[in-house]
Amino acid sequence: MLTRRIIPCLDVADGKVIRGVKFSADTVVGDPVELAAAYNRQGADELVFYDITASAENRGLIMDVLHRAAGEVFIPLTVGGGVRSSDQMRDLLRAGADKISINTQAVLNPDLIVEGADRFGSQCIVLSMDVLWNSERDFYEIVTHGGRQRTGMDALEWARRGVDLGAGELVVNSIDADGTHTGYELRLTRMIADAVSVPVVASGGAGSPEHMFQVLSTGRADAALAAGIFHFGEFTVADAKRYLAERGLAVRPA
Repeated sequence: MLTRRIIPCLDVADGKVIRGVKFSADTVVGDPVELAAAYNRQGADELVFYDITASAENRGLIMDVLHRAAGEVFIPLTVGGGVRSSDQMRDLLRAGADKISINTQAVLNPDLIVEGADRFGSQCIVLSMDVLWNSERDFYEIVTHGGRQRTGMDALEWARRGVDLGAGELVVNSIDADGTHTGYELRLTRMIADAVSVPVVASGGAGSPEHMFQVLSTGRADAALAAGIFHFGEFTVADAKRYLAERGLAVRPA
């Protein structure tokens, strides 16, 4: 039986983990390596680092975080933020990442997905999609640049195209739900999970283990990504896994 994954997400700005609501990052949470080690002990299946201030000047900070985290944890590490070339992917993989997440740059240059998959394998390439409901046109729209720019692209079409180009996993992040703790966007997640053949990670809105159960069952996600409920001690990874196991979902023991 396929086990469902619980993935803590660490948004890293200037070497610190921060957390906000609907992409307004304004609260410092702590040191990324200390948090990574804690989540490893709690039984997390993977960890995601997003370098939300990625630039030429800051790239060394996330490299340092990866080097240190790789020495402290023994689960897969995914990193994203400002990755523009397969050479940058190579550098991040050498620093300790197991998978590379691309988002805005993949929209601007879809060949980046192809290049990464050809060079490192599809299993290394994660297409992260920031999605906003467009009420005027009645569809889920892809947005870029940290949720600031609308693209007019349909999320379902982009998901299918991303997989065709070589992405081995999709992260579906609902900006409408991000940081609200009111639950994942189940309709969006299920729509995409039903349409693609690769694993789908649900992101945005986790407020309780019940929300994770809903998105892994009704939403048909393969994994649930969460940040705030873990960072602020509302629940541990072990709490979430215990809840899921009690309701019949297969999870790796915490």
